[in-house]
Amino acid sequence: MSKNQPNISQTRHDYAKTIYSQLETCQDALRREFLNNKPIYNCYVDNLLVEKDAREIYEAFPPKKSLLLLKDLREYKYVGMQMNQFNPILEEIIYAFQDPRVVKLISKITGFEELLPDEYLYAGGISMMDYGCFLNPHLDNSHDKDRKNYRVINLLYYVSPDWKEEYGGNLELWDNGLKQSNRTIHSKFNRLVIMSTNKKSWHSVSKVNYQGQRCCVSNYYFSAKPAEEDDYFHVTSFRGRPEQKLRDIILQGDAALRNGVRKIVKHGIKKPSIYKK
Repeated sequence: MSKNQPNISQTRHDYAKTIYSQLETCQDALRREFLNNKPIYNCYVDNLLVEKDAREIYEAFPPKKSLLLLKDLREYKYVGMQMNQFNPILEEIIYAFQDPRVVKLISKITGFEELLPDEYLYAGGISMMDYGCFLNPHLDNSHDKDRKNYRVINLLYYVSPDWKEEYGGNLELWDNGLKQSNRTIHSKFNRLVIMSTNKKSWHSVSKVNYQGQRCCVSNYYFSAKPAEEDDYFHVTSFRGRPEQKLRDIILQGDAALRNGVRKIVKHGIKKPSIYKK
């Protein structure tokens, strides 16, 4: 921490120690839960941090005017990945999930070998959703920013105190495709969700219908090996919900176009959203 940064109550090493302890205590149960929840493998652990630390992280979130607004047919949310512009607590908790001890333990829980955390936070960082925000069903980008490794694990840590399931902003998993009903995971305060991501892991976030802010700290792990038997590649690809027939057609065309461009131009047209240290 630089001399210009304010004092913080917890460092990334402190957070990592607590995270590791919580995960280790229930790692066998988490492993069973992860494997039983399929085909989109996932598990979650509640009360990840001491409550006061989790609340401190929430209170450290910047106002939404300081974040990047993403708003179109695909999504409506606020994101930030340039962590040195925010309260240093947020950078500490982000990188706590990249501590080698934590990464190795999550590898044991999920069965994914040689997981690689992403110091550049490609598509990671912090996100905020308030009234009206949503995330349509989508597949995450299949690779890291350099298209060398496969994205295989999402870590979603929710930090909004007293956030009720009926407020919306919950994670939805479409295990059997978009024509079947989805499975909902409540974005509960101080809950860490661990989920696999591959070429079939369609997921979304329900629309927020409450005048409050649903805040999340996101990390993604990569691997040299694909999550499937065969190699694959795709950009973040969105679809419409079952009732959004026209939007679905538009978003499928959008995904096809962007996938085509990325297969020809390795790094795409836009610069990737990464933490520029």
